[in-house]
Amino acid sequence: MTTTVEALVADERAKSHHILADKLHRALASVPVTASSELRRSGAPGRDFVIESEPRVSLDNLILTLPAEYLTRQLVEEQHRADLLRAQGMQPRHRILLSGPPGNGKTSLAEAVAEAIAVPLLTVRYDALVGAYLGETNARLARLFEYVRSTPCVLFFDEFDAVGKERGDIHETGEIKRVVSFLLMQLDQLPSYVVVVAATNHAELLDRAVWRRFQLRIDMPLPTRDSAAVLIERFFEAWPEPAGMTSTAVATQMGASSFADIFEFCQNIRRRHILAQGAETLKSVLAQELHLWKTRIRPESDGTSPETAAPAPRRPRSDPKKSRGRVRPVA
Repeated sequence: MTTTVEALVADERAKSHHILADKLHRALASVPVTASSELRRSGAPGRDFVIESEPRVSLDNLILTLPAEYLTRQLVEEQHRADLLRAQGMQPRHRILLSGPPGNGKTSLAEAVAEAIAVPLLTVRYDALVGAYLGETNARLARLFEYVRSTPCVLFFDEFDAVGKERGDIHETGEIKRVVSFLLMQLDQLPSYVVVVAATNHAELLDRAVWRRFQLRIDMPLPTRDSAAVLIERFFEAWPEPAGMTSTAVATQMGASSFADIFEFCQNIRRRHILAQGAETLKSVLAQELHLWKTRIRPESDGTSPETAAPAPRRPRSDPKKSRGRVRPVA
C-alpha cells in the first residue's frame, strides 16, 4: 500500500500536479505503518539511540493533579480516535512537555501514555546520541528520528534541557545551538502517530522556541499533603498489620516530599519489618523511620543534620514605636 501511494505521488509530481501530490504525501505521512515495517526496524541504525521497553504503568495507577490527568486523557482519546480527526482534516496532538521537580512522576506518566495507547516506550539514550565531533550529534539525531517514524510509539526525552537549551545562552557553544535548531526541525516533521514526551526539571533552561513545539505543557509539582496521603494509604492497605497512624498524619510529618521519596520511605518500612521477623511491629518500625526521616539531609541543606545544626540566632526585637511607618524590605 505504501509503495503504491509513493508511486502515485511521484507520478503526480512528474505531471506537475504538485497540490495533489502534496495532499497524497500528507495523507501517507499521517497513516501509521503496518507490521511489515516492524521487521525492518530491528536492523535500523537509529535503534542504538533508544532503550525500548514495554509499558506496564497505567494512568489509573498514577496520582496526578486534575489538570495533568484531564490533559493526558484528552491526548489518549485523540490518539485512539485519530481516524475521526483525520477525516475532518485534523491531527491528534502528540507532543507533551512535562516540567517539575525530580521524583514526581514524569517518567511514569510517559510510560502510562504508552500503555494507554498500546505502543512501545522508546527512551532516548543521551550517552549514545551526543557526539564529540562537529555535526556528529545532528547525524545521530537524524538516524534516531528516521527510526522512530517507522512505527507508532512514545518517544521519551528525559532531562530534555540537555539537548533543548536556550540558544541565546552565551556560555553555550555554536554546536549546541545547531543541535537545538535541528532538533526543533525534526520535532516539527514527526507524524502524529509518534507521541513525543519531553521531561525537564529545569524548564527555565529550555529554548523559547521549544515551548511552542509542544501542544500540551503539563506541570508535575510536589504532591500536596492529601496526594501524599493517598499514596501512603495504598501501602497501608497492603501491609499485614495496622500502621498505628493515619496516612494523613504520616504525610504531615514527612512534609514536602516527592512521590519517589514517599515510595522509598514506605518500601523501607516494609523491608525493615520483614527482616525483624516478628520482633517489631509495623507501628514501631514506622515510628523509628519517621524519626530518621526528620534527620535526613536535603539537597538544599548545608550538610548538617537538623538535629545537630546550631539553632538560628534570635533577632533582637525592635521597638514598635521606632519601627512605625518604616517600610520593611522584601525578602
